[in-house]
Amino acid sequence: MPSSSLAPRAPAGRVRVDCHLHTVASGDAVLTLEQLAERARHAGLDVVCITDHNVTSAAIAATERDLGVRVIVGEEIRTPDGDVIGLFLTERIPYVLPLAEVVGRIRTQGGLVYAPHPFDQVRSSLGRVLPGLCAEGGVDIIEVFNAKIADQALNDRAAELARAFSLPGGAGSDAHDAPGVGAAYLEMPDFDGPAGFLAALAHARVTGEFRPHAPRYPRRPPGSARPR
Repeated sequence: MPSSSLAPRAPAGRVRVDCHLHTVASGDAVLTLEQLAERARHAGLDVVCITDHNVTSAAIAATERDLGVRVIVGEEIRTPDGDVIGLFLTERIPYVLPLAEVVGRIRTQGGLVYAPHPFDQVRSSLGRVLPGLCAEGGVDIIEVFNAKIADQALNDRAAELARAFSLPGGAGSDAHDAPGVGAAYLEMPDFDGPAGFLAALAHARVTGEFRPHAPRYPRRPPGSARPR
């Protein structure tokens, strides 16, 4: 979408939510908070879930600024079984803990367990263990559209799993750069807090398109350090 154009806003009483995106704090992304604010406005987003890899610092900082878009603090957490996202977090969760412990820590904070890109073969995904985790009641939301997945059949497979376990679907751009913001989002009733978010998902509409990744480790000026 050209930066000079503005997308239509959501109808009254509804909001557009990008459930999964990354800022420079992730280490493999180049999206600044200022760029996020601008792109969210142009994409017509009302809410963004900042889900940086293994950190919450940028998401928390974003909640303390007026970016013109509501921010949900999230974290994409590496576990031995694959990545899982916690939404509505109040504190960071360490990575490489057992999956069951991470799920427990998300729930202890009153957060929601979100399974990102579950069947993507090129990223760390929960696909192999996800059906069992769903059966145990360890998942709140399955990402049924990830804008970085070129093969729509993988998103469809995630949607089928969500239906099989009567779980709501999420949608995220998985943006790592400004052009990716808003590539996928949910249009849903407005909400307040995790319980309201979960209830509103029953009436959500998925919108999304494939947009390729930004370079995983973009070129940096000579002598600059790569984030760790």
